Amino acid sequence: MIAAPEIPTDFALLQESETHFSSDTDFEDIEGKNQKQGKGKTCKKGKKGPAEKGKSGNGGGKPGGPNRMNGHHQQNGVENMMLFEVVKMGKSAMQSVVDDWIESYKHDRDIALLDLINFFIQCSGCKGVVTAEMFRHMQNSEIIRKMTEEFDEDSGDYPLTMAGPQWKKFKSSFCEFIGVLVRQCQYSIIYDEYMMDTVISLLTGLSDSQVRAFRHTSTLAAMKLMTALVNVALNLSINMDNTQRQYEAERNKIIGKRANDRLELLLQKRKELQENQDEIENMMNAIFKGVFVHRYRDAIAEIRAICIEEIGIWMKMYSDAFLNDSYLKYVGWTMHDKQGEVRLKCLTALQGLYYNKELNSKLELFTSRFKDRIVSMTLDKEYDVAVQAIKLLTLVLQSSEEVLTAEDCENVYHLVYSAHRPVAVAAGEFLYKKLFSRRDPEEDGILKRRGRQSPNANLVKTLVFFFLESELHEHAAYLVDSMWDCATDLLKDWECMNSLLLEEPLNGEEPLTDRQESALIEIMLCTIRQAAECHPPVGRGTGKRVLTAKEKKTQLDDRTKITELFAVALPQLLAKYSVDAEKVTNLLQLPQYFDLEIYTTGRLEKHLDALLRQIRDIVEKHTDIDVLEACSKTYHALCNEEFTIFNRVDIARSQLIDELADKFNRLLEDFLQEGEEPDEDDAYQVLSTLKRITAFHNAHDLSRWDLFGCNYKLLKTGIENGDMPEQIVIHALQCTHYVILWQLAKVSESSSTKEDLLRLKKQMRVFCQICQHYLTNVNTAVKEQAFTILCDVLMIFSHQIMTGGRDMLEPLVYTPDSSLQSELLSFILDHVFIDQDDDNNSADGQQDDEASKIEALHKRRNLLAAFCKLIVYTVVEMNTAADIFKQYMKYYNDYGDIIKETMSKTRQIDKIQCAKTLILSLQQLFNEMIQENGYNFDRSSPAFSGIKELARRFALTFGLDQLKTREAIAMLHKDGIEFAFKEPNPQGESHPPLNLAFLDILSEFSSKLLRQDKRTVYVYLEKFMTFQMSLRREDVWLPLMSYRNSLLAGGDDDTMSVISGISSRGSTVRNKKTKPATGKRKVPEAEESSSSTPVMMQTPQLTSTIMREPKRLRPEEGYMGVYPMQPEHHQAPLDYNTQVTWMLAQRQQEEAARQQQERAAMNYVKLRTNLQHAIRRGTSLMEDDEEPIVEDVMMSSEGRIEDLNEGMDFDTMDIDLPPSKNRRERTELKPDFFDPASIMDESLVQNYTGNNKLQQASRGQCNKASWESWTECWNLEDDCVFFTVLLQHELVMGERSLKYCFKCKSIYFVPVGLCFITTESD
Repeated sequence: MIAAPEIPTDFALLQESETHFSSDTDFEDIEGKNQKQGKGKTCKKGKKGPAEKGKSGNGGGKPGGPNRMNGHHQQNGVENMMLFEVVKMGKSAMQSVVDDWIESYKHDRDIALLDLINFFIQCSGCKGVVTAEMFRHMQNSEIIRKMTEEFDEDSGDYPLTMAGPQWKKFKSSFCEFIGVLVRQCQYSIIYDEYMMDTVISLLTGLSDSQVRAFRHTSTLAAMKLMTALVNVALNLSINMDNTQRQYEAERNKIIGKRANDRLELLLQKRKELQENQDEIENMMNAIFKGVFVHRYRDAIAEIRAICIEEIGIWMKMYSDAFLNDSYLKYVGWTMHDKQGEVRLKCLTALQGLYYNKELNSKLELFTSRFKDRIVSMTLDKEYDVAVQAIKLLTLVLQSSEEVLTAEDCENVYHLVYSAHRPVAVAAGEFLYKKLFSRRDPEEDGILKRRGRQSPNANLVKTLVFFFLESELHEHAAYLVDSMWDCATDLLKDWECMNSLLLEEPLNGEEPLTDRQESALIEIMLCTIRQAAECHPPVGRGTGKRVLTAKEKKTQLDDRTKITELFAVALPQLLAKYSVDAEKVTNLLQLPQYFDLEIYTTGRLEKHLDALLRQIRDIVEKHTDIDVLEACSKTYHALCNEEFTIFNRVDIARSQLIDELADKFNRLLEDFLQEGEEPDEDDAYQVLSTLKRITAFHNAHDLSRWDLFGCNYKLLKTGIENGDMPEQIVIHALQCTHYVILWQLAKVSESSSTKEDLLRLKKQMRVFCQICQHYLTNVNTAVKEQAFTILCDVLMIFSHQIMTGGRDMLEPLVYTPDSSLQSELLSFILDHVFIDQDDDNNSADGQQDDEASKIEALHKRRNLLAAFCKLIVYTVVEMNTAADIFKQYMKYYNDYGDIIKETMSKTRQIDKIQCAKTLILSLQQLFNEMIQENGYNFDRSSPAFSGIKELARRFALTFGLDQLKTREAIAMLHKDGIEFAFKEPNPQGESHPPLNLAFLDILSEFSSKLLRQDKRTVYVYLEKFMTFQMSLRREDVWLPLMSYRNSLLAGGDDDTMSVISGISSRGSTVRNKKTKPATGKRKVPEAEESSSSTPVMMQTPQLTSTIMREPKRLRPEEGYMGVYPMQPEHHQAPLDYNTQVTWMLAQRQQEEAARQQQERAAMNYVKLRTNLQHAIRRGTSLMEDDEEPIVEDVMMSSEGRIEDLNEGMDFDTMDIDLPPSKNRRERTELKPDFFDPASIMDESLVQNYTGNNKLQQASRGQCNKASWESWTECWNLEDDCVFFTVLLQHELVMGERSLKYCFKCKSIYFVPVGLCFITTESD
């Protein structure tokens, strides 16, 4: 019927110009090139043409007039939004809304259909309205194009995606409206060859729109319309079957009883039903092939999910028509979708099919084809998808156990140990269905039996076998939690478990092995813990949730049941397994979950006495730490003052401790006797007793036994003699630590005395000294124990001890001195930052396998974390972290997370100090590399590259917000620059400083500087440079050049070439609009060199943030700039070789240069005096600058000229970060007294000789002068010395270069741009 996926030739619901459009392409076909000519019945019932629309309503009734919209006089479009508003509110009964629309349709179907069309348009979020005129005369493609133009492009939201309470139920109301509409129209209107054809044609066109809102809304509408039609088709099919049965029954009657008129009536009815079914079939084919086939692979995941969700409903609802491979393939293909949302819809759709076992025969081929994909989806990265995949496999398992292989099942089994609880629970249900849900028929007769003979006995054994076989996972608590919801009765059958452990096996029954008994005890303990605590194990829950009343009652009932059973059975179990440490350790944890009141109410005191005797015997028999600590916790759980059994338990505990303390003092006295060497038996007795005391001191206050003195003697003797067994020292340190902590807990109470504080302070200081001594012990285990305890004590007794209003504990605050900090740091460097193969700390003869490596790494991580905690809480100096930070790259895999978190925390405490620590770590690595390779190392070597990479990683940790880290980054550069120039080269200034290569590392942080800070750091760099450094271009000077370039990069607009004296305003916004000069010829080398010659001018006082004393240039050095000027946007870079050549020529005239210096200084003073009235006009030139105008003109030389601004402070060496100013603040700055444009004055221009063109230009005429027009007027000599500045004025579309010759005492204007204009007013 509709199984064929191909588009039938008799489908012609669309008009001539309406066609199927490919996904995400143009939605109109204006010329009808893609039109399809239909034939047959569907063509006959096609949509009426535009000319017929006006005659169709009300039997060819009244068409709407040209000024009428939907048959009503209206202009605001409220009427055609009525359906949309009602559905949006979602308050009215949808049945009445649809009934009203049907009445309107019966009265005038054009108007009603127009309302429905506008309803879909409005539901898409479009503000446009389809008018009656458009409906009559425009094709659907034209209407859609018109509506697309009406979309609000400012927002991408539409009703289906909008948030808020009014849109919360819109989707459900929208879908409900479509379903009710088809259901109410299913008997007549949908077969009128008009309404459904128009709606389907519109939705098909909208679903091919490039507008997401149209595509999403229309696809949802079309899929819901299809679902409603499937329901109609199903009803028609049922009616046809009923009619066929009635017809067959009537026809089979004998002729005398047969009613011919009834036969004809049934035949006619069947024919009508068949025609209606054909109609519905055509509609469904149109929607499926026009919408679904294109949209199930749409670019938007929500649209794809809608299609898959609905096809699942069709297959489940009308399986006879849709549940075949032609439709199932779409779900199978989409299971590989890249979006988890779509994959999830595929699985939920399939679950609805596999749940019905009657459909299994139709799913066999699909299951065999896509089973592997479903199994692989159990490991999906989206947990929701993985959960549904496991649930689907559970349904497949229930339908047919032969489908899934053993390998498939094993892939699901191991997921019961997943940390994600929903996945684990789903896998636990699968496991239970597979292994535990089957029951043999012969077991029905023993359902009422209990204990070992109960039906759960075999299931408990199966659970134990499964747990032991999953060797990769040894977490019984996770297994129990996974099966807790589905196998509660089995897991709570503690009586059966107890019987399996205590009772002898029946005839022919195999007893449990030792390993199986241990596994059963562990599983039993986990089930008791789960029942008593009612929350998942650690790592599988977000926290303890609030229990409901029903859950609380179940919890109390379970605890009562546990106590009544194991209060009697536990002493027996301990007696049976008293020598097995593993079993005893688990069994001793059971009393923690008892309801201790039952010992009294149930008159079980004799069983309590038996339990206490068994615990005492276990303490005497065992020296294993885990067993002893379990005994200690059991005493702690039973010693609850709220219950009447407290006195009984307290007496038993005190007697045990008395015996242990007396025995320890007696053994210790013999052990420490002088002149006698203790034998191994004495050492073993001391150690075993000390272990027991230490284990009990962990959970019990043993202060009244005064254990500090005897432990102090033991530890002091070990320091003096050096031959104390390591285990004795380790447990003595631990026991003394517990003594200190219990004393602190006691003095923290308000009733403590000053003597108690002083005694504790003395004991704590003495104990810290002992631990510090043991840091240098030869035994690694002793050193690790001393280090761990020392870090804990320093942390506890730091300044944090006074928090929470405990100021009375201030005398106990202990700050480690520098020697102790150094020893702690040395321990970390020697025992944590080591290679894996070098770690023989805890091997002790163990095989060096993977497990031991992981355990050793875990121990080292704990040691590092303990020390980093001291750094984070400022217990030790932050600069000690430098030795930790420098290991970041080398040990990234092992400790990267710890070191990175330490960086983050220290930066939160003090950004500047953290930055200084980071740069210190880089300096330490640099010094280590120098010691290894010498100063002539290769900068491409792995060692240097590693330091640079570490610097890059450090830079990344500062984040993207440069304002927050501004001061820290600046301080980092300051320290780095000082370190680079700290060690001068002993061979003289012509050789680089010894640490100059560090600037290459420092450049990694340049990108974190603000642009104005780059200028500040650049100026600070200049203070360490000499003139000769600027002339060097050898490879050894490359770090200096690269660092300088990194400071200039991105900061051209606000960073001035401080040596060349050229204003940074040469690259402002106005200048970027300047056209490049044309017709220039090549300038002679001397002239080109002189264009970048520096000027001897002092730093302007009011325009510079950074002041420094100007320096004199030596005669032999001339006035060549230390650095070349950064090229302007429209200028070619300056040639350094030309500059150097020119400098060598100047050095031949030393005496003349010295005289030129003196004259230049005097001439400049005169020049400034003559131009004071022009200076005031420089403010306007500063208003359009993008960055704060801060200029500094200085000379780098050993000599100094006379300071023209005496009294200024030029000696500061601290970086002063200039504040960032906005445009309004910049307009309020003082005039720029070094603005070259301010020295243009007519009185000076008239004094220029030998240049009539220049005088004409000064009168306001524009001279489009080229280089040729000016060079003919120049009478330059080889020894002329110039200063050069760039001039710029807002009236001039270009730049000018002013040259002042110190020898000729002449000023020259040189055009740099296209032209220049100077006027008297300028």
